[in-house]
Amino acid sequence: MSISVTSKIRLGTLFLFTLLILTGGAGIYYTSTLKNEARAVLKDNYESLAFCQTMQQQLDSLDLQPKESIEKFEQALIGQEHNITEPGEQEATQALRLHFNALKTKPDSRENLRLIETELQKILHVNMYAINSKNEKAQTTAENALTFIISIVAIVFLIAFTFSVNFPSIVTDPIKRLSEAIKEITNKNYKYRVRIENRDEFGKLADAFNGMAERLEYFESSNLNKLMFEKSRAEAVINSLKDASIGIDKNNMILFANQQALQLLGLSSNKIVGRQVAEVVKNNDLFQFLINNDSLAPFKIVIENRENYFVKENIEVSQGEGNSKVIVLRNITSFKELDVAKTNFIATISHELKTPLAASDFSLKLLEDPRIGPLSEEQRELIQHLKQDNQRILKIISELLNMSQVETGKIELDVQLVNPYLIINHAIETVAASAKEKNIEIKTTTQSDLPLIKADAEKTTWVLNNFLTNAIKYASEGSEIRIVATDTTGSVQISVQDNGPGIAKEYQSRLFERYFQVPGSKAKGSGLGLAISKEFITAQKGKIWVDSTIGQGSTFSFSLPSA
Repeated sequence: MSISVTSKIRLGTLFLFTLLILTGGAGIYYTSTLKNEARAVLKDNYESLAFCQTMQQQLDSLDLQPKESIEKFEQALIGQEHNITEPGEQEATQALRLHFNALKTKPDSRENLRLIETELQKILHVNMYAINSKNEKAQTTAENALTFIISIVAIVFLIAFTFSVNFPSIVTDPIKRLSEAIKEITNKNYKYRVRIENRDEFGKLADAFNGMAERLEYFESSNLNKLMFEKSRAEAVINSLKDASIGIDKNNMILFANQQALQLLGLSSNKIVGRQVAEVVKNNDLFQFLINNDSLAPFKIVIENRENYFVKENIEVSQGEGNSKVIVLRNITSFKELDVAKTNFIATISHELKTPLAASDFSLKLLEDPRIGPLSEEQRELIQHLKQDNQRILKIISELLNMSQVETGKIELDVQLVNPYLIINHAIETVAASAKEKNIEIKTTTQSDLPLIKADAEKTTWVLNNFLTNAIKYASEGSEIRIVATDTTGSVQISVQDNGPGIAKEYQSRLFERYFQVPGSKAKGSGLGLAISKEFITAQKGKIWVDSTIGQGSTFSFSLPSA
């Protein structure tokens, strides 16, 4: 019959309690024995010695106080007669009574006194001998008690020590086995079983645990084929993607990399899949670039001596408390080649169109010459419209040529130390006629003693001229445009403020994109001016931005490093 853990603990506690009672009982027994023996010595012998001492004292004072001494002697003798406890003490006491009675009749008899003293010495000797015997017996009893108690304590200590060492293992050993089994199950080792032979609570718990492990093993084996199929299908789908894809979980573990990604990284699957990001980053420069660079700009990778262009896209995937991500590299080489072809085409066409446009502009000037012949009012108006259209086309062609320079990376800068006042004045002179047509006043608010700036004067003037042209285009007639120039730390900032309709917040971040135009805008343009302005300013290591509020106008600004 199996004993439960509760019963084992109860029996163990009862056993220790029994040992404690045994040790305490032995101590109590021997202490009581010694106490009784000591009490007997006091009662039986020390009282007799006290009586004898009193009688001896009365004999010594008999000559001085005969009557009083006889009475006190009588009292002490009576006490002795009632306290006879030792062998021989009875005979000596009776003889003492006879001699004392004779002394009372003949108080002057020396012989009686000598006999009385002799009997007193016998009584004293008997009691002294008894005291010595009882003392030796008490010592023997004490030594036996000490030996017994020490033996009992030693035995109890050994039993208790053995019990304290071995008994906890009855509880802890099954717990250790169950802990190890839980760790194995945590590591997905569902074949692990706990072996506990006892049929107590731990045995029942082990049976329940083994039953759970069997069920887990069953579910694992039943779902394994399905999981393997799903894994194979997922890998097939990932490898079928045309774009290079790399999956990273929330713990920075690389989950997968398709064949396109492995080819770009120059790695085999076993050297990247299932490894930590930090480990792969150390040994692969391209992967390090993909992890550390958050820019969305296209980048170039040389594959088999051919330049290929890619853009990176990070796709966040929610995973519990963290986020996993998929890095997708899209090959835009074909689009890049088309873009280059488009840029070259635009540059060629723009260059070819400038010659006939310049010739037509010259011809229109000749028609206005009075020497050619007088023109009617309608003819002059038509020529004026043709000149305006011609100038607009030339402006668009110039912007396209500038844009082609930007796209091909062939911006030629002539950076010098330039006076910002000259740039502002030149830009104002350029747009003065357009401002006058709409009765717009251009005011300047410039800080005194502005430092020289490091800039290409022609291209910086072009940017400020573009700002002013746009401000005039959108400002209302009879309004005011303000140019503000201030010296900031290490740079000079130039801003153009207008009172136009303003620009919505959602469109401000896209104003400097190519071909972008604000939806609903009445004034139309090529959509290239601000994009070219941004390229010119950033190429000079400056900054460009816009601040605008609907109904309150706009402020376009740029800053360039000061000398």
